[in-house]
Amino acid sequence: MCGIVGVMGKSPVNQLIYDSLLLLQHRGQDAAGIATAHDQFFSMHKAHGLVRDVFRTRNMRALAGNSGLGQVRYPTAGSSASVDEAQPFYVNAPFGITFVHNGNLTNWRELRESLFKHDRRHINTNSDSEVLLNVFAHELQQASNGGTLDADAVFQAVRAVHHRAKGAYSVIADISSFGLIGFRDPYGIRPLCLGRRETEAGAEWMLASESVALTGTGFSLVRDVAPGEAIVITEAGEVCQSLCAEPGLVQTPCTFEYVYFARPDSVMNGISIYDARLHMGEYLADRVARSLRLGDVDVVMPIPDSSRPSAMQLASHLGLNYREGFIKNRYVGRTFIMPGQAVRRKSVQQKLSAIEREFRGKNVLLVDDSIVRGTTSREIVEMARAAGAHKVFFASAAPAVRYPNVYGIDMPTQSELIATGRDTEQIAQEIGADGLVYQDLADLEQSLRDLNPALQAFESSCFNGQYVTGDIDAAYLDRLSKTRGLATRSGVMVAPAEEA
Repeated sequence: MCGIVGVMGKSPVNQLIYDSLLLLQHRGQDAAGIATAHDQFFSMHKAHGLVRDVFRTRNMRALAGNSGLGQVRYPTAGSSASVDEAQPFYVNAPFGITFVHNGNLTNWRELRESLFKHDRRHINTNSDSEVLLNVFAHELQQASNGGTLDADAVFQAVRAVHHRAKGAYSVIADISSFGLIGFRDPYGIRPLCLGRRETEAGAEWMLASESVALTGTGFSLVRDVAPGEAIVITEAGEVCQSLCAEPGLVQTPCTFEYVYFARPDSVMNGISIYDARLHMGEYLADRVARSLRLGDVDVVMPIPDSSRPSAMQLASHLGLNYREGFIKNRYVGRTFIMPGQAVRRKSVQQKLSAIEREFRGKNVLLVDDSIVRGTTSREIVEMARAAGAHKVFFASAAPAVRYPNVYGIDMPTQSELIATGRDTEQIAQEIGADGLVYQDLADLEQSLRDLNPALQAFESSCFNGQYVTGDIDAAYLDRLSKTRGLATRSGVMVAPAEEA
């Protein structure tokens, strides 16, 4: 998972992109990068680390120009720890393009081979994002016939990308002396939105993964980029858009964005993330009422932070007491992106501490956004018991995670998921809980549909194993598992998912 932003401004954009990346930091903490365009030149700086650590005053001064883009990144399975795979990426032909990407291509290996054999393009990393950039660059060269570039040629190139690339991708590209381009995969799996703000010099435009990057920097959310759509914002400020995907495809945004990844103050595909999590809590409350004896529950507690709205709404809906029993240390990174199990355990203990008086002698219902490996859940249950809880029940605002996500959220292989081969009672025993309640998938999707009835389908593959792009089979998942295993044994950092 990554966060991306691009700006076409009327004044230098380096600080604006930096501020936007801070607002998107939750989407990636492994690396950060910014590239700006000025007088037919690009300036770029990228490195491992948080945004605040990557950019110094000297770096910012070097990022001149009124347009640019940036990314915060966490790596997917098997990816290199080298900064070469941090974004933005750049190619000098045709025209000169900088490029950021959120998502994951499922056919990037085949595309890389095709680029080498047929398009005569060489790839320098194992990043699917570099592959996608070169596919786009090749198709842009074909569409423009090596001549003058215009919006129609960009739209033709994006149509060709949609025909060749499979998987999830939201993209922002900056083309030298032309403008900013944003486009989204035909299913709309990964988010991308458009914002605008007025200045004395004229309108400025921003493309970003989440609306919080817009509103937090003074832009107004105009709309989401439609699935399969491309938007061109020229240096002159002209905005053109075209639906470049084949008709008939159904928008299927990723449900895990709403469960966990997105910030609660974002609006995504017309749905407030905060409202979505409140709705999830209501549906989960009904399931808890059917599964547990409410008289056995003294208090409801969230696992900070993303489960808090669901926990509050669950407690209110059932008339149960709500308390904050865990305090979060905000200076420890998310366990979702920790590279190893030992590090992950240590991080949980550093990140959360229990308020003993809230647990002592009580039957507590802990609410989390999801359970992936179960490592964090087990540690938290143990912490609650150590703080004096009499009984510990557990509720997940998401259904059981039983399958890998191949569209940009780097979850463990299927054998590493705690729900693999276990029913709910067995999972409860594994994490040490006296009872466990999972959200129902139909209820999760309905909680989102309640807020935007236009969304009739969702990408929920990690829950139901149904991959919307139609190219994922057992052989693909087996190869993914082997790739992760080789990367882990060789010492390359991978980012196994875990609930936060």
